[in-house]
Formats: sequence, structure tokens, C-alpha cells
Amino acid sequence: MDIINRDALAIAELIRKREISAVAVTTAFLERIRDVETTVNAYINVACDEAVRRAERIDGMLAEGRDPGPFAGVPIAVKDLLSTRGFTTTCGSRMLENFVPVYDATVVERVDGAGMVMLGKANMDEFAMGSSTENSYFGPTRNPWDPDTVPGGSSGGSAAAVSAGEAPWALGSDTGGSIRQPASLCGIVGMKPTYGLVSRYGLVAFASSLDQVGPMARTVPDCAALLGVIAGNDPMDSTSIPVEKVDYTGSLDGEVRGLKVGVVKEISSRGIDEGVLERFQAAVSNLEGLGMEVEEITLPSFEYALSAYYVIAPAEASSNLARFDGVRYGFRASAEGEDIWEMYDRTRSMGFGNEVKRRIMLGTYALSAGYYDAYYAQAQKVRTLIVRDFERAYRTCDVLVSPTSPSVAFRLGEKVDDPLTMYLSDMCTIPVNLAGIPAISLPCGLSDGMPVGFQVMGPALGEATVLNVAYALEGAIGFDERPPLSTSK
Repeated sequence: MDIINRDALAIAELIRKREISAVAVTTAFLERIRDVETTVNAYINVACDEAVRRAERIDGMLAEGRDPGPFAGVPIAVKDLLSTRGFTTTCGSRMLENFVPVYDATVVERVDGAGMVMLGKANMDEFAMGSSTENSYFGPTRNPWDPDTVPGGSSGGSAAAVSAGEAPWALGSDTGGSIRQPASLCGIVGMKPTYGLVSRYGLVAFASSLDQVGPMARTVPDCAALLGVIAGNDPMDSTSIPVEKVDYTGSLDGEVRGLKVGVVKEISSRGIDEGVLERFQAAVSNLEGLGMEVEEITLPSFEYALSAYYVIAPAEASSNLARFDGVRYGFRASAEGEDIWEMYDRTRSMGFGNEVKRRIMLGTYALSAGYYDAYYAQAQKVRTLIVRDFERAYRTCDVLVSPTSPSVAFRLGEKVDDPLTMYLSDMCTIPVNLAGIPAISLPCGLSDGMPVGFQVMGPALGEATVLNVAYALEGAIGFDERPPLSTSK
């Protein structure tokens, strides 16, 4: 049975009916990881023994007639900034190379409670700072569609694992596009939920007012199902929204006729590669074919979103990463006769990579006396304007759309020495994070043989509508391509 190319929901059904064992499924994916990891490098650590033991327990419960959870035995990859009790959580950094948490993140507890089997911790840009997964201390992840190109970032390991058949779905995190952009570049589905819908407890923070955990999968129904597992209020997270659980899968009926779609001019024209724009426009035509009313809208504040983000996010990173000083946990530089100040300096210089140090310095500068009002305060005002622009748009539109990324996957090393060009990779996704609203990326075709992503955005807590529009569009496009690496042996 070719289990590697089955969707997560199909795998769950096979296990539930006992047509295949959880151990057989887990073993198949672990073998797939062994086959392709030397090329892809999607994982930092693989939980081989732990995963098999977990699968054995699930098979035992099923044999006894007990319910191990709705997605019992379905494997999952977990981005390596989510705390996993007894298993390393490195954040892709030398600073936490050997760090083993003593508790699970809430989302990890929830996928465990649903019966899933964690295959391992997925590679990522160090502390989620990057758009290509080239900033990992453990080496870059490569795009399964073309190993000479990047998978996007910072959740590049999670995206590549799903794309390459190394996991049927995965957890990622999205601060400025870190789920949607790699989903776009790797030809899968990825969603950033409303800020506060999914608990951040146990997520190692990059920028606390922007970070959000979300699902990554091959299909919209799989994405909806995983979101249903991880969403919901958590008293351990002070930013968690007190909302009732929603059956996102049950709301997928594909009926979208009469809904109004706004094409955001500022992120759907200027700066978008020609091939990406062609696939995007074709997908917009599909929406019209589904009976949706399409109009172009303008959101003027988006012009300043990238600049505002790269003040706010580094400022929060500067504060959050101050805890990594070599005193309490993590990497510590040592040398004879040094005082504590030298130890701090050496630890942070040696423990952090260049991109992390760049953002810490940017953030510290923006928060410093004399510059706070000129930079940080102004950036927060721009953020307010972006929120208001979205609110205005949703008075007349049900959803907004744009390309997810301005280009397809670029070559490894192509933008490493040009931070500004790298930052522009997230120009279409950043406004969503600044506003705290939900958005999803789904593949809408290929350009020069590489996947193109289509972004659907909705109002706060509008996940059900966003998912249903994406589901209808997914069916209309019929994209079912797999990269060369994803053909199981």
C-alpha cells in the first residue's frame, strides 16, 4: 500500500478501520525520511524509537477497543521551536543545541491527545528569523521540487517534510509569513490563524505580538482538520481568545457563490514575477467561475507594512532573546579568567547566527532612547493604519486575495548576502500578521516547473470562510502535482 502519498485524513481512516496498523504507517514514513533526508534536510532530530513506541501503544489501544483519538497513528512533523518534553527543542540555533524542555507546548499536547505520532522536529531558520531556512545552525533545508532552491522560511523544514512525503502534515509558526511563504514555495497548503486562536504556550517567541502557530498539509481538508485540533482557548496563554471550538472540516461545503472577493492591488501587481502573476490571475478567474464577485481594492497603508514590520519584529526579538545569556540554560562560551560580562558577550556572539544578531541590533537600536518615538512608535502607528484598512475592506468584501510570495523558490545562496531582497520575500504576507487576521496559502499551479501560492485572507476569526473559499478553489484548480522526491519507493 502506497501510504506515503495518502492525505492525513485518508491515513486516519485506514488506521481507524484497521486496514493498516499505526506501526506500519510510522515505519513507512521513517523509511521515507531515511531515503530522502540527505537531500532535503527537513528535520533537525528524528524521533525514530519514540515514534515506533507511540504507534505500538496506539495499535494496542485499537486492538482493545479503546479510542486513542480521532487521528490515531497519523504521523506529524513539529517545527523545532515548539517545546517537546524530553526531546530536544533547538530553534535551529547553536544556543539551544542540546536543550531538552521539561514540558510540552499546548499544541503538542493537543496533537498528542488526538492520537498523532510525532516523527521529529523540523528544521527552521534560527529562532524563526528568515525566509529561506538557510539560517539554521543545522544546515539549510532544500526544496523537494529542486534541491538547488530554498523551501522558504522560517518553517521551511515543516513545508519540505510535507512536500517530500516525509510527513502527511506538520506544525509551523508564522510571524511575518513563515507558514504561508514556505507552503507557497513547496506546493502545499499552510494557514496562519487569527492571533490568539491557537495557544502560544510553549512556543519559543520571536516576536510575541506577531507569532502564531498553524497547520501545514497537502490539502485544505487536512489543514482544516489539524487547525480544529490545535485551536481553542488556553488559560496558560494570556493572549489566547476565549472562543468555542469550531468544526472547520464540517464547514467545507465548497459553496461560495455570491461571496465578494477583493484583489489587493498593493500586493498583487508591483514587484510580482510575471509567471507568478499569470498563475494568480488564472486562479482569480477560477473564483469568478465559482460564482464569486471579484473586484480590485486598494489598501494604501500596505506600502509601509514591510518597513513597519522590520522595526516591530526586531524590537520584540531584542527583548525576547535577552534571556539567552549563557547563565540559566543553553549554550555558554567558556574561557579561563573571563568575567561575567565577557562571558555574556562571547556566549551571544558565538551562540547566535548572523541574521539573529542583525535583528537584535536593529531592535535594540529602534528601542533606544532618542529613537523609540522616531522608529518604534511610528511603526506601531502604521500597524494601526493597516488594521483599519483591513477593517474597511471587510465591510464590502468577504475575503481578500493576493499571491502568497512574489516569486517561486529562488536558488540557495542567491539572497543570503542581500537582506533587503530577502525581506521582500514576505511583502505579501506581512500585513496579515500586523493585523492579526487569518490567511491561507494553497498551490495554484506551476511557473517554470516550480509551485506558485495563492493567498486567501479573511477577517478576525473568519477561518471557516477562508478555508471554505480555499477548498472550493482547490477543487476548481485541481492541483495535484508532487515533486520528484515525493514518489515513494
